[in-house]
Amino acid sequence: MTEQISFGQFSFDPNNSFADNAEPRCPLVLLLDVSGSMSGAPLQALNDGLVTLKDELAADSLAMKRVEISIVTFGPAQIHTPFTSASSFYPPILTPQGDTPMGEAIRQGVELVRQRKEDYRANGIPYYRPWIFLITDGGPTDEWHSAAAQVREGEESKKFAFFSIGVQGANMDVLRQISSRAPISLQGLKFRELFSWLSSSLKSVSQSTPGELVALPPPSGWSSV
Repeated sequence: MTEQISFGQFSFDPNNSFADNAEPRCPLVLLLDVSGSMSGAPLQALNDGLVTLKDELAADSLAMKRVEISIVTFGPAQIHTPFTSASSFYPPILTPQGDTPMGEAIRQGVELVRQRKEDYRANGIPYYRPWIFLITDGGPTDEWHSAAAQVREGEESKKFAFFSIGVQGANMDVLRQISSRAPISLQGLKFRELFSWLSSSLKSVSQSTPGELVALPPPSGWSSV
């Protein structure tokens, strides 16, 4: 899977100057549920998974130049990590808080993608199709239908690729309504395996040419039927 992104007031990264690095960009937005129900083992496993993502990307010098990561947490929905290159990404230690404003988090993620793509274009930087990756163990506590419409329109027009992962307790029916791709259930708390798959997929994409279709590995070892 492949494409591109943009940048704006929330996404300035002094360590990722376009002048210093003209490589095509492979942007990833992580929409991460940090509501109260994720407290304890689930959130610890999620934090460990983010470390795995960083470590595995660090083993690929090209991915370190091309992959960019942004994190939106909910709730409340907020930009936790503006877009930053994989080389300067530092895995955060997320803490539980609030409810599950998933709709607002999705809207913020879509807007981040729009802004980043504008920046790339303004600076003549090629880019791969952005990925928006949602992880939740619940269902939205806010208005989400407009966000679902944005996701479907974005997928249909190939503005981004949207993936949804349901941790135990997630409202899979709502996730199916949000994403045109079938949501995937996480097996137990196998976040490390999930992020290992994600890093492998991003490395495959970053080694391709923007616009080229890339076969992703099957989500084996961490997903459940």
